[in-house]
Amino acid sequence: MRALVHTRDGGRCVRCDSPRDLTIHHRVNRGMGGAREEWINQPQNLLLVCTECNGWFEDHPRESYSHGWKVRRPMLPSEMTVLYPNGAEFVLLPDGTRSRVTRPLTTGGAR
Repeated sequence: MRALVHTRDGGRCVRCDSPRDLTIHHRVNRGMGGAREEWINQPQNLLLVCTECNGWFEDHPRESYSHGWKVRRPMLPSEMTVLYPNGAEFVLLPDGTRSRVTRPLTTGGAR
């Protein structure tokens, strides 16, 4: 699973793009004693992050949830997009791949 996540995320932290001190981060916390959900340790719930950003997520919950680096229950990680360092948003899929989300362009309104 680690190798799958490492490959999907390009061997770099999904928040700061660092290639150093990488670890696996659970978007939905496992909770005390682990969790019973089968997806908790699956690719859609896992991100490759550096240890510094892993701590940052806990200190900055608002930004972490709004960018999809963390996911609140009862939402499922496959339902929430993740912001990557290049500004692109992706949905993480159970097979270890990701799908880019494209947002429609908005216009400034007619005059």
